Amino acid sequence: MLNERAQILLKTLVERYISDGQPVGSRALLQHSGLDVSSATIRNVMSELEEIGLVSSPHISAGRIPTALAYRLFIDTMLVTKPLDSAHVRQMEYKLQPDNPSRLIAQASNILSDLTRFAGVVATVKRNAITVRQIEFLRLSEKRVLLIIVMPDGEVENRVLLLERDYTQSQLTEAGNFLNQNYIGCSFSQIRDRLRGELRQLHQDMSALMAAALAAGDAAEAKQDGDYVISGEHHLLDVEDLSADMNRLRGLFNLFEKKTELLQLLEAGRRGQGIHIFVGSESGLASLDECSVISAPYSADGQVVGTLAVVGPKRMNYERVIPIVDITARLLGNALSQH
Repeated sequence: MLNERAQILLKTLVERYISDGQPVGSRALLQHSGLDVSSATIRNVMSELEEIGLVSSPHISAGRIPTALAYRLFIDTMLVTKPLDSAHVRQMEYKLQPDNPSRLIAQASNILSDLTRFAGVVATVKRNAITVRQIEFLRLSEKRVLLIIVMPDGEVENRVLLLERDYTQSQLTEAGNFLNQNYIGCSFSQIRDRLRGELRQLHQDMSALMAAALAAGDAAEAKQDGDYVISGEHHLLDVEDLSADMNRLRGLFNLFEKKTELLQLLEAGRRGQGIHIFVGSESGLASLDECSVISAPYSADGQVVGTLAVVGPKRMNYERVIPIVDITARLLGNALSQH
């Protein structure tokens, strides 16, 4: 437990370091803390904070910088966030037009990145299976057919089928009508199971077409097994705290590319309600040791459907970034519910 004076000095140190990015000396703490104490007293308090792991001293400076533990204490007990002004909220809402779920995800990611100047991530929850509202086949050219899959939420998946034989458009229409009449509301695995005993209802030469369509459906389902859209990774190149170590920065970009570990981290944040903040090594991922991840789940029609987050340096303006993440999650959920 810190006494009130130590709390004020630690809060001042964290805020000055976030603002300036430079080690904070006793003179700056005396100037900005509002305390009527001597420089010697401040140095004594800083020594005590260093002993318990809340601040550290870079070897080239007499000033101190906060540790990850200090950021955590600052976030949990000292930080007071302010709501975004209504004009900013209206601008964000205008950008999240509920015309298409996929576009909304990308728009939300861009908003997070544009407003924070860090990386914005929006992850979707893994779906068990795609159910079909409508299927159409469109002849493109000889042996090339476009498969159009319409999901219940209106999202459209297009797949080009490369076939061993040519089909007329009337044959393709017949196959589409057969599927739409018999399998609407089914997943592709259910369609496959039922088709085994029902292909005799179609002409024998339709079997290859159906097999290709089911394979394309499997690929579409695999695409839904949890994914995310990320925007603004390039902003992290301008963050001195991260760009000073190219190996660390390379590891961070590899994390973004591979996706699996970051998805698991966001999934952990989805289990709790509201904002979840991982500071440095709290994420359990070495690539994020110098980063903080601020995440929040978003819902549609009362059900959590994904998580969004901002990935940036530990030295970020939490007071500003947390409300941006919170409001974006709410606005995205509202837009998806309207859709």
